[in-house]
Amino acid sequence: MSATPAQPRPAGTTQSGTASTVITYAGAGVDVEAGDRAVELMKDAVKATHNASVLGGVGGFAGLFDVSRLTSYKRPLLATSTDGVGTKVAIAQAMDVHDTIGFDLVGMVVDDIVVVGAEPLYMTDYIACGRVVPERIADIVRGIAAACSVAGTALVGGETAEHPGLLGESEYDVAGAATGVVEADALLGPDRVREGDVVIGMASSGIHSNGYSLVRRVINHAGWALDRQVSELGRTLGEELLEPTRVYAADCLDLVRALNGADSGTGLPLRGFSHVTGGGLAANLARVLPKGLLATVDRSTWELPAIFKVISQLGNVPQADLERTLNLGVGMVAIVAPDAADAALARLAERGLPAWVMGAVGADDPSLAATGGSDYVQGAKGVDGGAVRLVNAYA
Repeated sequence: MSATPAQPRPAGTTQSGTASTVITYAGAGVDVEAGDRAVELMKDAVKATHNASVLGGVGGFAGLFDVSRLTSYKRPLLATSTDGVGTKVAIAQAMDVHDTIGFDLVGMVVDDIVVVGAEPLYMTDYIACGRVVPERIADIVRGIAAACSVAGTALVGGETAEHPGLLGESEYDVAGAATGVVEADALLGPDRVREGDVVIGMASSGIHSNGYSLVRRVINHAGWALDRQVSELGRTLGEELLEPTRVYAADCLDLVRALNGADSGTGLPLRGFSHVTGGGLAANLARVLPKGLLATVDRSTWELPAIFKVISQLGNVPQADLERTLNLGVGMVAIVAPDAADAALARLAERGLPAWVMGAVGADDPSLAATGGSDYVQGAKGVDGGAVRLVNAYA
């Protein structure tokens, strides 16, 4: 049996015979012109991060960075990192303040690179949003650019994507990636750490960008509003929670130059760094220690900043949970030879970065794995490395 031929439809009708509807990209929720306006608003801030190595300016399909200076390296190693800000963006959105979240993004990315002694050369960013509001996007990127300037890193490219239907009109998320370089024989890491080395803590600026799922759960359960004045904090809760992440890259690289200089031997006084992010102090410090060594960290060497006390008390959060979630006042750690500790502290003080000796490296005690409880961490985050033991109570 043959099929009945389809009859031609009158112009201007759909398959069902009704009047056709004109559907546009803008009608689907994507405003290309708004994206163009956002670029115009942000481009000066982006250009301000560029140096002689950046080619092509703003708006190209790819960011270009001249790496010809790497020909002076004997064996250049490229270091790369990528990250986001996490649920801290929910605080920025609720407060309608968007020019600080960029520091959180840059700090999470470039400060992972400097852990191995690498200089972050350039960075790119990605913003996904429900609707492009040019001023809001420009504020986000201005913050990223300002933080890149602090880190000495060029912002060479980025992308803003409008995702109507997936994200609400006021919602967005941010991510970024950076590339750095380090001379192979100047690479920092676990193989340089020795028994007797000193552990130096560098103060955080607050919660930074990790643990906000816990923090938001605590404040929501307590019914606290972001505009609540908190006497212990000296400002509103929202202002405290939105405090930008401290960017350590320039400070760490300065410390590398000051302590290690041109030396590339096995006895580099500055052994390495640990960036205290998700997982807390002990888990991140354990990642940069060799198996068989134990860093004993004395909690009594610093006082918990007020925001961590507030979160602990407000949510009745167990100390063990706090320690494996939040930085508790320590954002970066340096491991140095014992005879370099005073010089390291003096150098950091010159740069206005609070730092102190918080512990030392010794031989691991295998019995602690069974008896140390939550105060003992070994082999964290997939790295079968050294161990960290937290002792005493916070000051």
